[in-house]
Amino acid sequence: MYGMTTTESRPEAMADVPGVCELPLTRAVVQYRDVHELYHPGGLIQDIGLAVIVDGRYASSTRAIDLGSAQVKYLDLTSELVILDWIYGATLSHIHALDAAGKSRGGTDDGTLRRYCFDLAMRVLKRRGFSPLTRPTLLRIGFRDLCKDLDLHESTVVRIVTGHRSVTRVHLDYDANSLVFRSATARAGAVLDGVLKGVFPGLPAGPARSREPDGGVSSLVRFGVPVTYDEVLRSLRIMRLGLGRLVARFEPERFKAVAGLVSAFGERSTLDRLGLDVAAADDVAMGRDLAGTDPGVAGMAVH
Repeated sequence: MYGMTTTESRPEAMADVPGVCELPLTRAVVQYRDVHELYHPGGLIQDIGLAVIVDGRYASSTRAIDLGSAQVKYLDLTSELVILDWIYGATLSHIHALDAAGKSRGGTDDGTLRRYCFDLAMRVLKRRGFSPLTRPTLLRIGFRDLCKDLDLHESTVVRIVTGHRSVTRVHLDYDANSLVFRSATARAGAVLDGVLKGVFPGLPAGPARSREPDGGVSSLVRFGVPVTYDEVLRSLRIMRLGLGRLVARFEPERFKAVAGLVSAFGERSTLDRLGLDVAAADDVAMGRDLAGTDPGVAGMAVH
């Protein structure tokens, strides 16, 4: 009798990491980045970057519905996957039913599916609370409110006319918690850089190191990564105050109109629906400190 020993050879070093998710993702609530919005930095105004997977057999090609806009997204989640929660099969069936009802009306949207999806997103975020995983979504929802108050259009961006035929577009980097100011020319960027430190006192502000592909320039205002929910709200408050000052500086007539509307109807504050614990008194105190001697901005942003 001869003994025979069989030894399986170990794969090549990188073959230990296949890089493919084999987990079925249908019913998962996931975060996604601006995969389909390469020409819309900051995302589209109705989207919140949180979606439920309605067909996730393969992670490389999942069909999802954004829980803000209720629009279909096709996501490749093989390189990065953040699952915040799971929904029941009955919940997914209800989403399909609402979607089918909308299509039966010839695609007419009465808002039922969108409202249901956003309520679902709020329940997920309230259940999960603040964490490094939910932070980008919370910032995106808060900044979306700010954009709707200051400059409502299709993108989650604030546009400001900072010179003759020069429009600066401001969006938020949700991961780094930095405002990104994109100017069309170096001259417009230089003018803006001279103003940013005044409207965002005490915060690091200056030109970005890399130039834009279209030849424009970018400047950054860094707020630091929030480590608590209170810090998320304070960051958003400072953004609102600073951008209000910037609009007042370059477009005073527009600022008066916006300030009048906000004073009459109040600021949008979607995050209040979560009911998470906040240090409201500290937040308002910081807003008053930042408002300084600018009563117009203070009246618009701090009640």
